[in-house]
Amino acid sequence: MKRRLAAAALALLLTFSLTACGGENTPPEIKGVQDQTVQAGTEFDALSGVSVEDAQEGDLTAKLVIDATPSIDFTGGKAVIEQAGEYELVYTVTDKGGLTAESYATLTVTRQTGDAAVYKQFDFSAPQTVDDHGWTAQISGGADASGELKQGAYVFDIKTPGGNDADIQLVKSGLPLKAAEYRIAAYAKATQETSATIQAGGQNAEVTIGTGIAPLELDFTSTGTGSTDVVLNLGQSPAGNIITIDKIEIFEISGKETKTPVYTGGPELTVTAGDGASAQANGGTVEISGYPTDGGVWSIKTDIGLPGVSIEAGEKYYYSFSLKAQNAQSGECLVESASQADANRVNFNSFAAGAGETVTVTSTFTAEQAVADPVIRLQIGAPSDGVTSNQIQISDVQFGTVSGDLKTVKTIDAFTPFGRTTANAENPDQPWETFNGTDEGAEGVGTIWTENGKFFYRIDQGGVTDWHNKLICGYNGNPLTLEGDSYYTVEITVKADKNVSCGFFLNTLGGWDPRISETLDITTQEQTFSFTTTDTFITDMDFEMLFQFGSEQTAQLGEVTIELSNVTIYQMPVM
Repeated sequence: MKRRLAAAALALLLTFSLTACGGENTPPEIKGVQDQTVQAGTEFDALSGVSVEDAQEGDLTAKLVIDATPSIDFTGGKAVIEQAGEYELVYTVTDKGGLTAESYATLTVTRQTGDAAVYKQFDFSAPQTVDDHGWTAQISGGADASGELKQGAYVFDIKTPGGNDADIQLVKSGLPLKAAEYRIAAYAKATQETSATIQAGGQNAEVTIGTGIAPLELDFTSTGTGSTDVVLNLGQSPAGNIITIDKIEIFEISGKETKTPVYTGGPELTVTAGDGASAQANGGTVEISGYPTDGGVWSIKTDIGLPGVSIEAGEKYYYSFSLKAQNAQSGECLVESASQADANRVNFNSFAAGAGETVTVTSTFTAEQAVADPVIRLQIGAPSDGVTSNQIQISDVQFGTVSGDLKTVKTIDAFTPFGRTTANAENPDQPWETFNGTDEGAEGVGTIWTENGKFFYRIDQGGVTDWHNKLICGYNGNPLTLEGDSYYTVEITVKADKNVSCGFFLNTLGGWDPRISETLDITTQEQTFSFTTTDTFITDMDFEMLFQFGSEQTAQLGEVTIELSNVTIYQMPVM
């Protein structure tokens, strides 16, 4: 890296000096240099696609000199490399005036393999069973309507609504109760805005179903054991309406808790920036003068110090602080070790603030491991559209312990053909799942289904960070297991009804160590993407394939549907 910076500085100095003297000469320009991967024992042509142009001398490609670390013996730019590994290539050219240009690339040499063979090809034409979780559609009176499970949701097609509110219902009978507080949240949308009611536990709530998906909520209290029916009355709908319900969440909240602060005060901020970003701490303010030119959501790290605090495994903690952003900003909020980062992390959260908006960022968690040097770490990357700088003010920091027996049990009734948390156990050949930010109190709603031999992922609400809208293959009890001593190629054929981008990762389960990390720019025209691993592993390992869509841009798209017609994994065993 120092060599690269020194070379760039020298080229800039020479260019400035010559320009000041009349502009007689400009440095040559090297084009076409890029990172490449080849197999050991095959010929590598380092000059393929590479050229040098000079404004004064024309084509200087023949003058290129290529150095490699570790060393490679090139003949005419070509070499057969037998030793697998990574090689740093430096392309250098000097013109007659003494101006030098350099360009850099990484050559990855993989071990020799046999022919590629299909390791796993997902069959999206296989029949799928949808769990209704005990919810049933009830149509009565003069209503001409239907309610059925399709396209990953409970869908009501209301041609004529009937005479009253209760003529069209979605009902869950006999929900068990105990002495606790309850909340029902049904995530619904409609083609035409309409009124509806929710009934449960002797309570009734008037709600509005809009054209964008949002939770329809009802709170009630149970004083003892028993049961209740949960009813969504949809009979007020106008004719010709379609109401879609992606999921219904049921919260059971019992007990009490006490929060005891162990640290309060103004923030002690430490800021680091990478990937071309520029930022610093100024008191309680993070001043971002430049966002990353490369990289992503982890590029600007702001640590809120917690002096004197240590975290014990098995104990419950909380934190809160106020955040105000000059320009709209989102990011990740973590509690982890200052020195060990994600290797010693106990909480994962996110934040989002509009321009000039003050938000309270808060979370309660039970630490799964001890942390001797905890910080609240904000990870900031992509800016909002058109934003090049920002100021983020942090104040009113509080961190403490939580005692008591308060307990929240959350049940998510989602209507996908792959189940919910049991998807992998029940569908071993189709270990697909979607994770929504709203599953953990953030933003993001989506659902999945198969139809006509294709796989669909519909984002009904985009979240602002990448974990808010995730499509996952290989999850919980049925991971995607790949055999050792092999390379793998993942082939994906995909399109969408709107242009949308996502991160694609082939990640090892149990931590963050992706063996493939790429970006998919999905368009309305079908494309096939192909990505190959560049290292092997000693033994069989469990993986997950992640398609992470959440971003500021995704959040602005509204509803978007992604269509996968092929996902195939090829194996190349090492010879």
